[in-house]
Amino acid sequence: MTHLAGIKVAILVDDLFEQVELTGPRAALEAAGATVTLVSPRRGPVHGMHHAEPGDAFVVEQALHDADAADYDALVLPGGTFNADALRVDPQAQQLVRAFQADEKPIGVICHGPWLLISAGLVAGRTLTSWPSLKDDVLNAGGHWLDKEVLRDGNWVSSRKPDDLPAFNRELIQLISERCHH
Repeated sequence: MTHLAGIKVAILVDDLFEQVELTGPRAALEAAGATVTLVSPRRGPVHGMHHAEPGDAFVVEQALHDADAADYDALVLPGGTFNADALRVDPQAQQLVRAFQADEKPIGVICHGPWLLISAGLVAGRTLTSWPSLKDDVLNAGGHWLDKEVLRDGNWVSSRKPDDLPAFNRELIQLISERCHH
């Protein structure tokens, strides 16, 4: 297992995210030694979803308005339609992902998570995967969409759905390890 001691990773969610797309990467990153922080525009707890069923509540560890990409080595964007739809129109969320991209820091994105990257104007010329219903959004934003379990393009790792999490976690940890020379 790749050792990520000293690496700080932000996971950005709003309410009603796909729970396993937060808990799976978080557990894998922490097992590899990274410190993971849950960032959200919400003050109180945020809630996961198990597809259409309510999930658990999670404590927000960093307010989005106080989050600075300079404090983190990588970013993870879980999916879930409600979560992704709320984040994509949040100017602070757009600003945060643009800051990670400007420094070419690793960004892991899964399911509906690419909506934020699209709305932040970052997808043109990039190749990624997502939940299949986002294909047209990616293409209309000037990106290239492929139906793959996991896809790496530069500093991005993308996957389609919860079933892809083992491959997503493996590639995300590998990318962070390669990019964050520690």
